Amino acid sequence: QVQLVESGGGLVQAGGSLRLSCAASGRTSSSYAMGWFRQAPGKEREFVASISRSGSSTYYADSVKGRFTISRGNAKNSVNLQMNSLQPDDTAVYYCATAPSAITIRSGEYDYWGQGTQVTVSS
Repeated sequence: QVQLVESGGGLVQAGGSLRLSCAASGRTSSSYAMGWFRQAPGKEREFVASISRSGSSTYYADSVKGRFTISRGNAKNSVNLQMNSLQPDDTAVYYCATAPSAITIRSGEYDYWGQGTQVTVSS
């Protein structure tokens, strides 16, 4: 059984920063792509960032490029998302996911998901 647990969400003012972490168990995350998605109230879930098995390749949504950084954690079964210059439009539930592929931005290719962590950015 693969389990993903996110942490690090919270309330922050516009322009502030948060760091999300995701710990995986039951699957060695270094063997799989990892990604972050988010879903705002009334909107569909959208891709945020992904990182390859090796950590050498990353993809970002245009809306977060230059502000967010995805990275593999020191533990091989973890991934982080550093979020800087946060804006109210970044308010959403953020989900960590893992995919049995090299790297992908397609949510349908991710087979395990965390429960999500709330990020709220006040103006």
